[in-house]
Amino acid sequence: QVQLVESGGGLVQPGGSLRLSCVVSGSIFSFYSMGWYRQAPGKQRELVAAITSERTTNYLDSVKGRFTISRDNAKNTVCLQMNSLKPEDTAVYYCNGAGIYYFGFWGQGTQVTVSS
Repeated sequence: QVQLVESGGGLVQPGGSLRLSCVVSGSIFSFYSMGWYRQAPGKQRELVAAITSERTTNYLDSVKGRFTISRDNAKNTVCLQMNSLKPEDTAVYYCNGAGIYYFGFWGQGTQVTVSS
C-alpha cells in the first residue's frame, strides 16, 4: 500500500527559504516521475515541479530559478528546495506521481505560509 508523507512546511518571511520532503513507501519509487503540487485557498491544485526517473526536471514558470526539485531513490524521497519565497507561494504543498504516475489519492500535504 502506497503512502505519501510530506513534511517541511511552515511560516516564513518573504525572501526566505524552506525545504519540503516527501517519503513514498510501498511503490517502485525509482521508476516513477514525481511531482510537487500546491493548492492555495480558492484555487485549483497545480503542478509546481516534476522530476523524471532520469532526473529531468520541469517547473511552473512562476517558480523557475527559485525552486529546485530533487530525488533520492535510495530513501524513496523527493524534495523541493524553495528559495526567495513570495506571498503568492502560500499554499498547501503535496507530492504525488507526475502525469500517468499519479497514485490515485493525495497525502495530507504540508502548509507553506509566506508572510511578514
